[in-house]
Amino acid sequence: MNFIKLDIEKVYGFVDKSDVMALKEKAIAANKSLEEKTGKGNDFLGWVNLPSSITDAELTDIENTARKLQSEIELVVVIGIGGSYLGSKAIAEAMTDTFANLKGKGKKPVILFAGQNIGEDYLVELTELLDKKKYGIVVISKSGTTTEPAIAFRILKNHLENKVGAAKAKDLIIAVTDESKGALRTLATQNGYKTYVIPDDVGGRYSVLTPVGLVPLAIGGFDIRALVQGARDMEKKCLSSNNFEENPAALYAAARIALYNSGKKIEILANYENKLHFLAEWWKQLFGESDGKEAKGIFPASVDLTADLHSMGQYIQEGERILIETVISIAKTKYSLTIPTDNADLDGLNFLAGKNLDYVNKMAELGTQLAHVDGNVPNMRIELPELNEYYLGQVMYFFEKACGIGGYLMGINPFNQPGVEAYKKNMFALLDKPGFEVESKKIKTRLS
Repeated sequence: MNFIKLDIEKVYGFVDKSDVMALKEKAIAANKSLEEKTGKGNDFLGWVNLPSSITDAELTDIENTARKLQSEIELVVVIGIGGSYLGSKAIAEAMTDTFANLKGKGKKPVILFAGQNIGEDYLVELTELLDKKKYGIVVISKSGTTTEPAIAFRILKNHLENKVGAAKAKDLIIAVTDESKGALRTLATQNGYKTYVIPDDVGGRYSVLTPVGLVPLAIGGFDIRALVQGARDMEKKCLSSNNFEENPAALYAAARIALYNSGKKIEILANYENKLHFLAEWWKQLFGESDGKEAKGIFPASVDLTADLHSMGQYIQEGERILIETVISIAKTKYSLTIPTDNADLDGLNFLAGKNLDYVNKMAELGTQLAHVDGNVPNMRIELPELNEYYLGQVMYFFEKACGIGGYLMGINPFNQPGVEAYKKNMFALLDKPGFEVESKKIKTRLS
């Protein structure tokens, strides 16, 4: 069995290997605390052994539900925000032919997303498309009252019921929510929707391997069994009982924190495959929401290379030296494309004739990595043998485990997010939500 590879050798010019190894025992202890559920936020550690606890019966039920819905729809709209959509979006984007729709190649329902913003134009344009398409809805919310997805579901539920009737609509809506409480659970019970449960002990940003991610992906025709198997294999590889130097999650966490302790405050996740753009968006939420608290944490950012070398490359090379760069690379591409010879050679590129395009991309990656290291940006590299659900399952669990370990190394609770409530209070007060009268008065006085 192959695994993703982690290379941190280009970190050691910026911190000593001894600085990383000095965190070894603490990283092992943090990892063990995650597994034994004894650390901070231990009521949200269900994700730690989630891959190995998923049963065949659970996967079969999701697959059967997906097949039934697939036979009736062309599109599925996934309604959710944050962790309720980023995981499935990351995998769907990575595993979909970029131009499948234009080629007419799509055999499975296309996954679209709503509730991840409050853009009026976005929802109007989406409903105009849905007027002409057969579609279903997967609504994802533990409470059913999160503003953005609740608004989107209210609008799209109304649209679907008006289009096909309430009786038919209930068979085209799947709710992924709390097991027993909350507005969405109540609505699903009242209307007879097929439902799946968001485990109480799994937070949104760690939920891609729950029905939150698995249900939409199965409907979209992606291999959820391979995704889960990749995560299972990585779960075993990242156990605290394994050798520290061969445990990628512990090693990555220790390297990040050693660099953070040396003054590096921003980490860039750089990919050289455009299909990984939303994997980086998922990664940013995972680390940003987990690490950013108590005036601590590495700020997560991302770049799509080589495109962003023509926009962000200058800063990475010569800006303030507070950056860490983690490169995520694909060893073997799905296709092969050779650069042709041109007799005129007006662009001066005949020196590349006969070379594979991915070879050129890999040389751009290596050249950039060396330039950034020379420019005093420590560099780590993660390589997936190829781009498929199995290795995406590996890399996502790897990042989750490393995030948990790193949070404990910083002395924080990586599983809460108290800071996200501040904007909500202001927004609700400005919207005159009942119960926010005091806050409303304070804000209006402040703005007057």
